[in-house]
Amino acid sequence: MMFDLPVGTAAERKAATRFRKFLLDRGFEMAQFSVYLRFAESKEAAETHIARIRDALPRKGKIHIVAITDKQYGNARIFTGQKRERSSGNPDQLALF
Repeated sequence: MMFDLPVGTAAERKAATRFRKFLLDRGFEMAQFSVYLRFAESKEAAETHIARIRDALPRKGKIHIVAITDKQYGNARIFTGQKRERSSGNPDQLALF
């Protein structure tokens, strides 16, 4: 999942922080700033997470959800600085939120 939430006012910052905490409390992990990942055991489980995110969406902002399979995730390449990292293994199912 990728999102862009406004943080220009104190109320917007509070809403953005509340949304990030919501994601972390539900097992998401931050891959990059405003990019969070969570594995889902099945398509049905992914749909449940999507519905919860939709319900928790702050009033302002934009969210993109992309679901990928374990095979697609296994083909991901992660680079940090000059070092190349391999993915930690293929999950049964992956959903990006």
